[in-house]
Amino acid sequence: MKLTGQSRPDGEIAESGENGENGEDPGGDENAGDDESAGSAEGAKNGERAVRTTMMGETPEVVEISADAVVVGGGLGGVAAALALLRAGRTVILTEEYDWLGGQLTSQAVPPDEHSWVERFGVTASYRALREGIRGYYRDHYPLTARSRAWRELNPGAGHVSRLCHEPRVAVAVIEAMLAPYRGSGRLRVLQPYRPVGAEVDGDRVRAVRLEHRDGGGEVTAVAPYVLDATETGELLPLTGTEYVTGFESQGDTGEPSAPAEAQPMNMQAVSVCFALDHVDGDHTIDKPAAYEFWRSYQPGFWGDRLLSWRCPHPRTLEIVERSFTPNPDDDPLLVEADQRLNPGDANLWTFRRIAARRNFADGAYDSDITLVNWPMIDYLEGPVIDVPDAAAHVAAARELSRSVLYWMQTEAPRADGGTGFPGLRLRGDVTGGGEGGLAQAPYIRESRRVRALYTVAEQDLSLAVRGDKGAVSYADSVGVGMYRIDLHPSTGGDNYIDVASSPFEIPLGALVPQRMTNLLPASKNIGTTHITNGAYRLHPVEWNVGEAAGALAAFCLDNATTPHAVREDEGLLADFQRRLTREGVELRWPQVTGY
Repeated sequence: MKLTGQSRPDGEIAESGENGENGEDPGGDENAGDDESAGSAEGAKNGERAVRTTMMGETPEVVEISADAVVVGGGLGGVAAALALLRAGRTVILTEEYDWLGGQLTSQAVPPDEHSWVERFGVTASYRALREGIRGYYRDHYPLTARSRAWRELNPGAGHVSRLCHEPRVAVAVIEAMLAPYRGSGRLRVLQPYRPVGAEVDGDRVRAVRLEHRDGGGEVTAVAPYVLDATETGELLPLTGTEYVTGFESQGDTGEPSAPAEAQPMNMQAVSVCFALDHVDGDHTIDKPAAYEFWRSYQPGFWGDRLLSWRCPHPRTLEIVERSFTPNPDDDPLLVEADQRLNPGDANLWTFRRIAARRNFADGAYDSDITLVNWPMIDYLEGPVIDVPDAAAHVAAARELSRSVLYWMQTEAPRADGGTGFPGLRLRGDVTGGGEGGLAQAPYIRESRRVRALYTVAEQDLSLAVRGDKGAVSYADSVGVGMYRIDLHPSTGGDNYIDVASSPFEIPLGALVPQRMTNLLPASKNIGTTHITNGAYRLHPVEWNVGEAAGALAAFCLDNATTPHAVREDEGLLADFQRRLTREGVELRWPQVTGY
């Protein structure tokens, strides 16, 4: 057995929120560094073993805990994976480095990006339960108007990007409610905020993962027969020595029409640090950011103007277009048609990702709409945050860019009336969970490390231009479905948008099985896609489906004393596994629909 580990850059996650909950395990478990955790009844139930590593109390004790599966990363994929394992009767250790579970939906503050048929089909039953839980939470706890309360497909924010735009904290509450029965039964242990820092690997198997408290509260070793990597950046892949890919693959490797001639492993999609705003009376201008002048004059060669402007390339045509910005347009929420098949919805940035439309609520409940800023000008292009020694510096610079965008909007942005600046824009850090500087707790990560899998999904598998009326490739080993355009934001290598129409696609089991490792499963944006196809497989319902399938696969293998490789290779095992997924409400095929 060998011990593997990788140091993370100092301070890489220093930007996470500090809201008084840091250092606590929201599941009620004792802090891993506390003396009393060694002998607790709950610790014994979960196979916990405390190991003294120091004298005179100079270093916290190391605690070893065990379960049927360790799910590292509590984003959408991780939560879905944990739920699938728990529904199958298994014990789970779930870890998360930020203060909120939910990843891109919550700590990264990105409203759902979903396909046109989401209200009828094309998502798993458990993802549908999450969506309906969010609507139910609003109906139970928010002062909705009678008209909005009766709206079956309630869209609290009436945003144009999705039929369900909402405040991230509501999703946190619903996710916690979905997990609560398993915490109560003792079959789920949540370690939060913890991040992976090492692993014990024996040949092609991972024996354990070493986890470190984000704020210095101790270290835990989690042991399990199955380990699922649901981190936002595929952190376990290098820690376990698992083969993986980053950035652009070459056209020679993948045959993709949109791939470059040569591989560009450090050329990755921009990260963004999102934030929430409302618009009220008074002057709410923030202090001028230290790097404001740099960002004020910053102009990518393909942008058509300065980054801090209302002008930018249209993702689908690359034509330079100008967006409008009209706070609180007083529009009717029930008349918003959020369907990206018909309209991208980003003409007015205020309503594009709006997460609270004040006319959905009783008079006086909201002084203003609340909008979520995940707009072109906050895409950080100066460098990747994966496999680089200065990742923390890039994340900090991305935060500085976002605050510079806000300052520009408050002070210099052109208004329709000919004036400049919107001083009434108020940063709503309370809405996003108190991240550093009033921004989201975590950067929005569009692109992860990607495992070298038994099968890699390529552009020609789902591109509408390539596949035409044949639809996307249908995989015999499908474990779910998804749909989104192949949507790639500008990259750290200087590339413009790549936006390709897509056919509704399937998720092949082969993309979830590493070529070599036998008990490590990707469960997020780190599956066997390419840089190109990640642009369609990275969105909320697809990440959830991937995680759910990975968790169900681990449970199935434990129940049948088999391996993921055997499930894919044996027709009988594969059929049994797919039947289990279907019983759980996972759709494996699409009806006859056309992509966009």
